[in-house]
Amino acid sequence: MVDPLKARLDKIRNISGSAKRRASLYSDIAKIDHTHTSTSLRALEKAPAPGKKLQKVGFIMFWIPEPTGVTMAIGAPMIVAGRYLEKKYNSATIHDIGHETKNHIATLSDFKNSVM
Repeated sequence: MVDPLKARLDKIRNISGSAKRRASLYSDIAKIDHTHTSTSLRALEKAPAPGKKLQKVGFIMFWIPEPTGVTMAIGAPMIVAGRYLEKKYNSATIHDIGHETKNHIATLSDFKNSVM
């Protein structure tokens, strides 16, 4: 008969090992020195945030005083579109992914240490 706690611990160990391998893979990828690859990775490290930029432009246009109100009619939809893009397309970078992976590894390690 298999102890459920041991089965759970084995599963957590497997997840922890996977997270550690993923973190080391991300750090190794960041160290690649090939020109085309490093250009692509640089684009991932500095991911564009179209939603935030669209929101900023929308707020600027919305608050510009103008008697006809054209900028208000253009600025408000830009703000809404920026909010939508911010939710739809996140601007996560490799650094963010590595940071979250390290947090996940720390949480798993803490749980494993508290159980054992």
